[in-house]
Amino acid sequence: MSMELKSNLKLKNFKYLLLVICYLLLFSCKVNYRFKGITIPPDAKSISIQMFKIADERANLTPAAEPQQLTLKLRDAVSTQTNLALLKQGGDLLFEECRIVSYSTVSQSIAAPTNGQDNAALSRLTLTIKINFVNKLDETKNFTDKEFSRYFDYPSNQNLSQIEPAALEQINRQLVEDIFNAAFNNW
Repeated sequence: MSMELKSNLKLKNFKYLLLVICYLLLFSCKVNYRFKGITIPPDAKSISIQMFKIADERANLTPAAEPQQLTLKLRDAVSTQTNLALLKQGGDLLFEECRIVSYSTVSQSIAAPTNGQDNAALSRLTLTIKINFVNKLDETKNFTDKEFSRYFDYPSNQNLSQIEPAALEQINRQLVEDIFNAAFNNW
């Protein structure tokens, strides 16, 4: 055989071997979906997220729109970060018993006294929720009454109504991230 023919055979064999390796790597095993570190069971196709409710007298000061805002933020996160179909009920994965259990604002730190009285320099708005997560495909991932709490500090010389929309936007974003990590990243 000529040198050129041997070289062509080696090249063809190499291409064939490379093609087989690529095929095996791509199609040989079933892997869980992973998006930004998210682990979702491969058989999960749908998710249901119940509307948040104000469920405790410690949460009576919660703005009326907050349960809906928090629910929509969680649904948006699931829709944009997974391939799961969002169902009203009966999904393979479920967020249920979603409740706001505490909504409070308290003084955090004291400023230098003026006129002989202590003044609060910072106030803290805190929102606490509880939620259940049901994974019908892997019950070891379930959690019940898991509590999440986030806060927003603001200058005490500002009125809560001045900062509340921006504060709740930040708190909701953080809460959704915490819920998402607990359900899909085993945190």
